Amino acid sequence: MGKSVGAGKFVTFEGIEGSGKSCQLLLLAQELRQRQIPFVSTQQPGGTPFGRELREVLLRSQGPQREPLSELLLYLADRFQHLKEIIEPALSQGCLVICDRYHDATLAYQGYARGIGFSTVDALTEVLQLRMPDLTLVLDVEVEIGLERARQRNERDQAQEWGRFEAEDLDFHRKVQEAYRLLAKRDSKRVFLVEASGTSERVFEAILSILESQAVL
Repeated sequence: MGKSVGAGKFVTFEGIEGSGKSCQLLLLAQELRQRQIPFVSTQQPGGTPFGRELREVLLRSQGPQREPLSELLLYLADRFQHLKEIIEPALSQGCLVICDRYHDATLAYQGYARGIGFSTVDALTEVLQLRMPDLTLVLDVEVEIGLERARQRNERDQAQEWGRFEAEDLDFHRKVQEAYRLLAKRDSKRVFLVEASGTSERVFEAILSILESQAVL
């Protein structure tokens, strides 16, 4: 039997490029179907029609010049729309919402790697009253491994035009990784690091263990 309708849980997946988020989200979706747990799987940016328009601007590698603060505001606009249109309605119906990237990505990429600062992102988040996840899983993998995976994926999918972040230099990606690790220390009750350099099966076992220990499953 599926879980009864009530307040749903909100779980986000984070990590550097090529950390394996998409694969783990697919595995989790399969597990949730087997357990008959109602869920919604979504992503940021691009979880709504509005978000998909923004995603083209944000991720196309040959897109227009963007100031870091302009980029941040676009991500926050996407997030606000996504919450109102998809996430909050699903949670109110008792669904488990699993999301590929969310607020911690903005802190890591724009707040830390782009140099805006955590405090600015935090302040804007408070003004917008953006909901925080109940649990965040950061797939932690070394930068060189993640980027190689991401580039292989883009070549396989013929999606090189979407590789704006993959095209950043190694120092940028190391800052993103450092930011995620700092966020796990800053909010250790919500943000969990998952060693993600092993097989997808082993990583998924670790994810299931955390989800069960945190009463999500």
